[in-house]
Amino acid sequence: MLAVMRIAGSRIWVTGASSGIGAALARELEGRGAHVAISARRKDKLDEVAGGRMHVEPVDVTDKDAMLAAADSIRSAFGGIDVVVLNAGAWDQVRVDRWDSEVFRRHFDVNLMGVVHGVESVLPAMLEARAGLIVGIASVAGYRGLPNSEAYGTTKAAQINLLESLRVDLRRHGVKVQTVCPGFVKTEMTERNTFPMPFIVSAERAAREIAEGIAKEKPEVVFPLPMMLLMKTARFVPVAAWGALLSRAARRR
Repeated sequence: MLAVMRIAGSRIWVTGASSGIGAALARELEGRGAHVAISARRKDKLDEVAGGRMHVEPVDVTDKDAMLAAADSIRSAFGGIDVVVLNAGAWDQVRVDRWDSEVFRRHFDVNLMGVVHGVESVLPAMLEARAGLIVGIASVAGYRGLPNSEAYGTTKAAQINLLESLRVDLRRHGVKVQTVCPGFVKTEMTERNTFPMPFIVSAERAAREIAEGIAKEKPEVVFPLPMMLLMKTARFVPVAAWGALLSRAARRR
């Protein structure tokens, strides 16, 4: 049986909260009675999201020392951190005819090292308390290779693996780990996309799904259901068939 967490009164830190999923989730959690701290680089956007009801802690997740300092500041303000939602992310398409290693570096710095820095900033205190929940926002894009997703998909696959390993190692210490894999969500990042985005949902819908997952302390949250079924099934498609199928689809597009 899944445990049910009491969101009301919990101290929750959300990174990447200046817009999109992070902003919607911060509002959803605050509406459910949580004490919410929000972080991102854009303080003006954070202030808009907070509306005077949240702790604003601007930070660049790629800066380890800044993340450690931000966590200390939030613990001082709240008396501790019960849940951290590591949501900051970068998304840019890769063009094989314009290969640029800097695109990969940016994705790894934000999507992967941002999560690593976030874990480092909360883990010692959670280990000491033998309690806490680490939530990583990955993506169904981490399940299989997708067109033009060489950088983004690679980091999302790495996030999924990282969180699964953490879940194994932290189980005996009382610290829980949750992997969130959304499908397409309407955000600033996806509004630049020119390709079809099946089963796309609003940021508010995504926030409700994630908040429910946090409340139930589920190890994995994947949504929406049609995208979950599609991408989970895709894992069983043979490598050669998957490559041929996606290549044909990309040419038609």
